[in-house]
Amino acid sequence: MKALNNILEGVGNTPLVRLNRLVGPEDATVYAKCEFMNPGGSVKDRLALHILENAVREGSLKPGGHIVENTSGNTGAAIALWAAVRGYRCTFTIPDKMSSEKVNTLKAMGAEVVICPTNVPAESPESYYETAKRIARETPGSYYLNQYHNPQNIEAHYHSTGREIWEDTGGKIDVLVAGIGTGGTMSGAGKYLKEKKPDIQNIAVDPIGSVFYSLFKTGKLSTPHVYKVEGIGEDMACGALNLEVIDDIIQVDDRQSFLMARQLARKEGLFAGGSAGAAAHAAVQVARRVGKNKNVVVILPDGGKSYISKFYSDEWMIDNGLMRLSETFGTIADVMSAKPDREVVSTTVDRNVGDAIGLLKEHGVSQIPVYDNAGNAVGMLHEVDLLDALLEGRATKNDPVSSVMHSLEGVVTKDASITRLNEILGQDLVAVVKDGNRVIGLLTKIDLIEYLSAEKSR
Repeated sequence: MKALNNILEGVGNTPLVRLNRLVGPEDATVYAKCEFMNPGGSVKDRLALHILENAVREGSLKPGGHIVENTSGNTGAAIALWAAVRGYRCTFTIPDKMSSEKVNTLKAMGAEVVICPTNVPAESPESYYETAKRIARETPGSYYLNQYHNPQNIEAHYHSTGREIWEDTGGKIDVLVAGIGTGGTMSGAGKYLKEKKPDIQNIAVDPIGSVFYSLFKTGKLSTPHVYKVEGIGEDMACGALNLEVIDDIIQVDDRQSFLMARQLARKEGLFAGGSAGAAAHAAVQVARRVGKNKNVVVILPDGGKSYISKFYSDEWMIDNGLMRLSETFGTIADVMSAKPDREVVSTTVDRNVGDAIGLLKEHGVSQIPVYDNAGNAVGMLHEVDLLDALLEGRATKNDPVSSVMHSLEGVVTKDASITRLNEILGQDLVAVVKDGNRVIGLLTKIDLIEYLSAEKSR
């Protein structure tokens, strides 16, 4: 009889599926690594199996012990699956933005679930990270898995995910695209593939509002803000993320992520989650850029069943300003098209403060984006930043712009809704409209006011 001894033996060896209807004939071939076909429904089955088996072997997790972890849902499900087979108890902390399906899945598998606020700093005692640490300290015989900073997270994907992709493609892979949350999937799989073929491009995907893009481009953490896509992005640096194996990071927004996930289901029959949509959106962009005769592999981390009540619901999408009806206000692209054409004046990190002052004065603007030498927008220079730096003696006219610029904040794409634009402007930020790594527009409150007043008068 051909049978598994238990469900844990079914982890891994997920299929690689070619995308057919979402890429064009002149694009690279895109293959999806369907991690939602793991027994627990996500790529996180791999790290749970690897880390927990090691913990038992090393004696840090005792028989009958209590596993504690902070999770966005998928790692919790993976741990609960393992715990059900091996006979352990679990307690999970989870942010309140996660779907009810995820919470109920954890409870159905016998876990205790503690809901924590999303919109608090990572170091807050209320955050799901700190709450998990407190519960672990207070629970006798507990084991805190600590996926965000555990190097074994990387090991799990080095030994399984990366190896499988290499074997499944026969080494014929040119680009790996994957979202980054803890960072373990890209760090482990990406490292394995780089060792096999050094010229492979590892492209990470980060939601706008997360800190990873800024950390990669500038070495500094940006100010995080809440986004709706689950399972990728973060508001802190993670020990399981190795930026050295990453060649570039592409930012995506909620609308792009969710609409692509819906397209995956309707055009490719791949019923995947929002983070999968984010990765697929970036992979299709990459495939268009590198062209045919190249192979792109994109990792789809989890399935769509956990999001039926969220972005797979038309009503939810409309209520959250992520999908348009004819009577809705429109998108940021509409605002930009109604605005008189105006070149986005910019500078570079190695230009000096004096040059930047000249640009602001010459063009009559109060802020300009700053690019690195590779052509990536990495920061923003505001006149108030210059003024403060000069008054406080932190900079002179001969210092580089990089010494006084701030990380990019208020970033949106042209596909984002006007509702999202209003949220950013309500924080007294200028909306920075990006297309890939370029800034294509800067929008202020008066731009939105003029657009809406013109629409109302029609």
